[in-house]
Amino acid sequence: MNWIILIIAGLFEVAFASCLGKVKETSGTAMYFWFAGFLISLTVSMLLLIKATQTLPIGTAYAVWTGIGAVGTVLTGIFFFKDPVSFWRVFFIVTLIGSVIGLKAVSSH
Repeated sequence: MNWIILIIAGLFEVAFASCLGKVKETSGTAMYFWFAGFLISLTVSMLLLIKATQTLPIGTAYAVWTGIGAVGTVLTGIFFFKDPVSFWRVFFIVTLIGSVIGLKAVSSH
C-alpha cells in the first residue's frame, strides 16, 4: 500500500512542478490560482512522502519519488510546455525509469 502512496506522492510532485510552469506563464488572478495549486500539490506530495517513508526505506522512497517527479515533469514539459525533444533526453528519461523500477525491485518492502 505504501508503494501506491509513494506513486501518488510522485504524481503530486509532477503537479507542483507543472503549476510552477503555469505560474511563470500567467499573470494576475490566474497566476495566484496556479500558485495556490502549487502550494496544495506541494503539501499533499510531502505529506504522502512522509507517510510512505514510515515503512519504506528513506533512500529508496526518496529516489523513487524524485524519479517519478523528474520523469513526469519532463514529459509534462514536452507535451504541455513545448519543451524540446531529443534522442538524449528520451534516452536519459528511459534510463531514469529503469533505475526507479530497479530500486523498487531490490527494495526489501
